[in-house]
Amino acid sequence: MAKKAEECCPESASRVESVASVDERGQLVLPKDLRTRAGIKPGDRLAVISHEKDGEVCCISLIKTESLDDMVRGVLGPVMRDIIRD
Repeated sequence: MAKKAEECCPESASRVESVASVDERGQLVLPKDLRTRAGIKPGDRLAVISHEKDGEVCCISLIKTESLDDMVRGVLGPVMRDIIRD
């Protein structure tokens, strides 16, 4: 089962890893050290999550889709089981 967001991403653990530039094609490169520590390999898929404040995107998060799948199953699984039982 996926960890709760507060267990996985406490505010005290947040930090600036690097500064990346976006090229004219809209692409950016994640530093190799960060990819290694995050276990991101070529071909991995990342969900892009935006956070808005006052109608503007203020933060963008990347979540491995396999982790997102686990989170969705963790939240929806029990709900679906209850619906199916009824």
